[in-house]
Amino acid sequence: MDISSRISGNTLICYIRGELDHHTANEIREYIDYNLENNPVKNLIIDMSELSFMDSSGIGVLIGRYKKVTALGGKTAVVNENKQISKVLEVSGIYDIIFSFPSIQQALNEL
Repeated sequence: MDISSRISGNTLICYIRGELDHHTANEIREYIDYNLENNPVKNLIIDMSELSFMDSSGIGVLIGRYKKVTALGGKTAVVNENKQISKVLEVSGIYDIIFSFPSIQQALNEL
């Protein structure tokens, strides 16, 4: 698992590579929280183009970051998720609260 990020305007864009499961969830949670708290951002985009697997721990990470971003007055989005991950997000109901876009640029335009 690897995570990196960049800032575009008032949006934190995180790139997660590898697997998001109970072994990696805490590291990803801490990384995103640190960047949300220490940068002048309010929105969050998570690029999942290189995420190969996600389980229920990943759902917990997303819901927790959604709550933090909402408290900042911002919005949360995921982009580039593969079919397997999209199915997990759909079944969990995440798409009811978190936006999904086909690209980072479209997410930036809409948020």
